[in-house]
Amino acid sequence: MSDERDPVDAGSLVLVVRRKINATAGRLFEAWTRPEQLRSWWGPRPVRCVEAQVNLRVGGHYRIVNAVPNGVDIVITGVFARIDAPRKLVYSWNVSPGGGEPELVTVRFDRIDDVSTEVIVTHERIGNPRLRDSHRAGWEGCLIGLDSYLSVDGR
Repeated sequence: MSDERDPVDAGSLVLVVRRKINATAGRLFEAWTRPEQLRSWWGPRPVRCVEAQVNLRVGGHYRIVNAVPNGVDIVITGVFARIDAPRKLVYSWNVSPGGGEPELVTVRFDRIDDVSTEVIVTHERIGNPRLRDSHRAGWEGCLIGLDSYLSVDGR
Protein backbone atom coordinates (compact mmCIF):
# COMPACT_ATOMS: atom_id res chain seq x y z
CA MET A 1 0.00 0.00 0.00
CA SER A 2 2.94 2.40 0.54
CA ASP A 3 6.38 2.81 -0.82
CA GLU A 4 9.02 5.41 -0.23
CA ARG A 5 12.38 6.67 -1.35
CA ASP A 6 14.91 7.80 1.22
CA PRO A 7 17.31 10.30 -0.32
CA VAL A 8 20.36 11.09 1.78
CA ASP A 9 19.61 14.78 2.40
CA ALA A 10 17.57 15.62 5.50
CA GLY A 11 14.32 17.28 4.54
CA SER A 12 14.06 15.38 1.30
CA LEU A 13 12.39 12.17 2.43
CA VAL A 14 9.44 11.18 0.27
CA LEU A 15 6.38 9.13 1.19
CA VAL A 16 3.87 7.67 -1.27
CA VAL A 17 0.56 6.23 -0.02
CA ARG A 18 -2.04 4.69 -2.35
CA ARG A 19 -5.56 3.37 -2.05
CA LYS A 20 -8.14 2.19 -4.56
CA ILE A 21 -11.53 3.69 -3.73
CA ASN A 22 -14.85 2.89 -5.38
CA ALA A 23 -15.71 6.42 -6.47
CA THR A 24 -15.07 8.61 -9.48
CA ALA A 25 -12.19 11.06 -9.55
CA GLY A 26 -14.73 13.89 -9.54
CA ARG A 27 -16.45 12.60 -6.42
CA LEU A 28 -13.11 12.11 -4.64
CA PHE A 29 -11.88 15.57 -5.64
CA GLU A 30 -15.09 17.06 -4.25
CA ALA A 31 -14.74 15.19 -0.93
CA TRP A 32 -11.12 16.39 -0.67
CA THR A 33 -11.83 20.06 -1.39
CA ARG A 34 -15.20 20.84 0.24
CA PRO A 35 -14.85 21.79 3.91
CA GLU A 36 -18.13 20.24 5.04
CA GLN A 37 -17.07 16.92 3.54
CA LEU A 38 -13.45 17.12 4.78
CA ARG A 39 -14.74 17.44 8.35
CA SER A 40 -16.62 14.16 7.91
CA TRP A 41 -13.70 11.93 6.95
CA TRP A 42 -10.34 13.66 7.49
CA GLY A 43 -7.87 12.34 10.03
CA PRO A 44 -6.78 8.92 11.20
CA ARG A 45 -9.10 7.71 13.94
CA PRO A 46 -9.45 8.63 16.78
CA VAL A 47 -8.36 12.08 15.51
CA ARG A 48 -11.31 14.27 14.51
CA CYS A 49 -11.33 17.13 12.03
CA VAL A 50 -13.04 19.97 13.89
CA GLU A 51 -12.40 22.73 11.37
CA ALA A 52 -11.72 22.89 7.64
CA GLN A 53 -11.32 25.94 5.43
CA VAL A 54 -10.51 25.71 1.73
CA ASN A 55 -9.96 28.56 -0.72
CA LEU A 56 -9.70 26.37 -3.82
CA ARG A 57 -7.63 28.45 -6.23
CA VAL A 58 -3.94 28.60 -7.07
CA GLY A 59 -2.49 30.78 -4.31
CA GLY A 60 -5.50 30.08 -2.10
CA HIS A 61 -5.01 28.92 1.48
CA TYR A 62 -6.41 25.95 3.34
CA ARG A 63 -6.58 25.26 7.08
CA ILE A 64 -7.47 22.01 8.81
CA VAL A 65 -7.71 21.59 12.59
CA ASN A 66 -7.39 18.08 14.00
CA ALA A 67 -8.49 17.39 17.57
CA VAL A 68 -6.27 14.71 19.11
CA PRO A 69 -7.66 12.65 22.03
CA ASN A 70 -4.98 14.04 24.40
CA GLY A 71 -6.59 17.48 24.06
CA VAL A 72 -4.06 19.00 21.66
CA ASP A 73 -5.23 20.60 18.44
CA ILE A 74 -2.98 20.11 15.42
CA VAL A 75 -3.34 22.81 12.77
CA ILE A 76 -2.38 22.03 9.17
CA THR A 77 -2.11 24.96 6.77
CA GLY A 78 -0.85 25.55 3.29
CA VAL A 79 -1.24 27.15 -0.10
CA PHE A 80 -2.48 25.55 -3.31
CA ALA A 81 0.26 25.52 -5.97
CA ARG A 82 -1.64 23.55 -8.63
CA ILE A 83 -5.26 22.57 -9.14
CA ASP A 84 -6.15 20.27 -12.01
CA ALA A 85 -9.74 19.29 -11.17
CA PRO A 86 -10.62 16.48 -10.80
CA ARG A 87 -7.24 14.84 -11.33
CA LYS A 88 -4.61 16.53 -9.16
CA LEU A 89 -3.92 18.88 -6.25
CA VAL A 90 -0.51 20.21 -5.20
CA TYR A 91 -0.12 22.21 -2.00
CA SER A 92 2.30 23.16 0.73
CA TRP A 93 1.98 21.50 4.15
CA ASN A 94 2.75 23.21 7.46
CA VAL A 95 1.93 21.70 10.86
CA SER A 96 1.58 23.57 14.15
CA PRO A 97 2.71 22.77 16.74
CA GLY A 98 5.77 21.36 15.09
CA GLY A 99 6.98 24.00 12.71
CA GLY A 100 9.87 23.37 10.42
CA GLU A 101 10.18 24.01 6.73
CA PRO A 102 7.05 23.66 4.58
CA GLU A 103 6.55 20.23 3.07
CA LEU A 104 4.87 19.49 -0.26
CA VAL A 105 1.84 17.26 -0.91
CA THR A 106 0.59 16.06 -4.29
CA VAL A 107 -2.71 14.20 -4.45
CA ARG A 108 -3.61 12.39 -7.66
CA PHE A 109 -6.94 10.83 -8.49
CA ASP A 110 -6.17 8.26 -11.21
CA ARG A 111 -9.18 6.63 -12.87
CA ILE A 112 -9.08 2.85 -12.84
CA ASP A 113 -12.49 2.23 -14.45
CA ASP A 114 -15.99 3.75 -14.45
CA VAL A 115 -16.45 3.23 -10.71
CA SER A 116 -12.95 3.10 -9.19
CA THR A 117 -10.11 5.54 -8.70
CA GLU A 118 -6.66 5.15 -7.21
CA VAL A 119 -5.84 7.97 -4.80
CA ILE A 120 -2.08 8.55 -4.66
CA VAL A 121 -0.68 10.89 -2.02
CA THR A 122 2.97 11.90 -2.46
CA HIS A 123 4.34 13.78 0.55
CA GLU A 124 7.77 15.36 -0.02
CA ARG A 125 10.38 17.42 1.84
CA ILE A 126 9.90 15.41 5.03
CA GLY A 127 12.57 16.24 7.60
CA ASN A 128 13.27 12.86 9.23
CA PRO A 129 12.23 9.19 9.27
CA ARG A 130 10.13 9.54 12.45
CA LEU A 131 8.07 12.31 10.85
CA ARG A 132 7.74 10.28 7.64
CA ASP A 133 6.38 7.34 9.65
CA SER A 134 3.91 9.63 11.40
CA HIS A 135 2.76 11.02 8.05
CA ARG A 136 2.36 7.47 6.72
CA ALA A 137 0.02 6.55 9.57
CA GLY A 138 -1.89 9.79 9.09
CA TRP A 139 -2.34 9.45 5.34
CA GLU A 140 -3.29 5.79 5.53
CA GLY A 141 -5.86 6.66 8.20
CA CYS A 142 -7.20 9.52 6.10
CA LEU A 143 -7.61 7.31 3.04
CA ILE A 144 -9.41 4.67 5.11
CA GLY A 145 -11.71 7.40 6.41
CA LEU A 146 -12.33 8.74 2.91
CA ASP A 147 -13.12 5.26 1.62
CA SER A 148 -15.54 4.65 4.50
CA TYR A 149 -17.18 8.06 4.09
CA LEU A 150 -17.84 7.50 0.38
CA SER A 151 -19.10 3.95 0.85
CA VAL A 152 -21.84 4.97 3.31
CA ASP A 153 -25.23 5.15 1.60
CA GLY A 154 -23.65 5.35 -1.85
CA ARG A 155 -22.21 8.84 -1.38
